[in-house]
Amino acid sequence: MDCLEIARHVLRTESRAIELAVQRLDAQFTMAVDLVFETRGRVVVTGMGKSGLIGKKIAATLTSTGTPAVFLHPSEALHGDIGIIMEDDVVVALSTSGETLEVVRLINLIRRIGVKLIALVGREGSTLARESDCHIDCSVESEACPIGLVPTTSTTLTLAMGDALAIALMEKKGFREENFRFNHPGGTIGKKLLKVVHLMHSGEAVPRVRPDDPMDTVIREIDQKRFGVAVVADADEVVVGVITDGDLRRNLLRDPGLLQRRAVDCMTPNPLQVTEDRLAVEALKEMEDHRITSLVVTRGGRLAGLLHLHDLWRTEMF
Repeated sequence: MDCLEIARHVLRTESRAIELAVQRLDAQFTMAVDLVFETRGRVVVTGMGKSGLIGKKIAATLTSTGTPAVFLHPSEALHGDIGIIMEDDVVVALSTSGETLEVVRLINLIRRIGVKLIALVGREGSTLARESDCHIDCSVESEACPIGLVPTTSTTLTLAMGDALAIALMEKKGFREENFRFNHPGGTIGKKLLKVVHLMHSGEAVPRVRPDDPMDTVIREIDQKRFGVAVVADADEVVVGVITDGDLRRNLLRDPGLLQRRAVDCMTPNPLQVTEDRLAVEALKEMEDHRITSLVVTRGGRLAGLLHLHDLWRTEMF
């Protein structure tokens, strides 16, 4: 069997295990979601060896999607770290066999603390499955390796089940894009989820004039606010146009009496606009496509702010 056939075998074996698990999902999974949802503390995930590595990823996914979680190594727990589990927590234990010594030995300690125990386990009749408050069946027909011993299919399924648990909780809690962005302020994902409202200038920082304002007022506003543009809005804050440095130069060349004119006479009507709830990356594309450096931001059809190209570049989102 060549390497491509081996790869196909592994992927087929693991995907089949996930498909079978989909068919087995039952009320135990719902109970696990409810137990975590109702807990006032954190989720403490534990597991040995490869299951422990999967457990760390599950804890990280839970935390980033609105369910605070930590990983506790079962051996360290037996040597003092059990104190990390508090009365308001819930424990999620991972074990393919359901008989992993270090994990099984934790059961009595968990019971003494009085917290609920959820098991992601590969054997329905195992000690861990029997002694847990609820257990999710992560059994597999076989590992994907030729000798049937290397944790492959079992770890893949457990990881997928952990993802399913995290996303079900995410939906149940109403965790949304804004929450995810807040939890990832320094990462590429979080930056790509930034919205226009997070970066725009608003209030007095926005250079704005009325249609009937004289051009000397417009020039002072552009000079003071330093965006190279002034937004022309009516008394109801509805945007009717913009005046840029370029507009000033072009109008001055055509009419030396520029200062005697009004904003409405020199503005570019119906300027490009973006709503404050649009993604910042979408606003950047609009600015690049139209070769402009400032973009008018609206809320409910009225002026809300101004977004400048430099504000997007400073995020280093690309």
